[in-house]
Amino acid sequence: MKIVVETTVHAPSDAVWSAWTTPADIIRWNAPSDDWHTTAATVDLRVGGRQTARMEAKDGSFGFDFDGTYTEIVDGELIVFELEDGREVRVDFEPAADGNAVTVRETFDAETENDPEMQREGWQAILDSFGRYVER
Repeated sequence: MKIVVETTVHAPSDAVWSAWTTPADIIRWNAPSDDWHTTAATVDLRVGGRQTARMEAKDGSFGFDFDGTYTEIVDGELIVFELEDGREVRVDFEPAADGNAVTVRETFDAETENDPEMQREGWQAILDSFGRYVER
């Protein structure tokens, strides 16, 4: 089952791409709510390169690693990666005609442990956090 989330970020394409692919930025926006945070992130943005992000509850009660290997990259337009469990994530960056906004769309394979709607809500919350971060 594929799940799709998207947001429109009112910022130039290069700023959107940079915030998505720079570890120092990822640490600042990659959380679904104020009680979560990303404590570490790495990006080796090339086909065969890896991305990692460590997300933890701020109270220390839970944490997990989100790791993947890049399988396709079109600079400024597309990132596809495969997660450790074999699921695929596709991120499309579609600039508006006027160049002042970018629609970011994530399409990902649902996992089987959690309800698909819960997954969609969590990924959407993180994507919304990304949009707010870039627009600041």
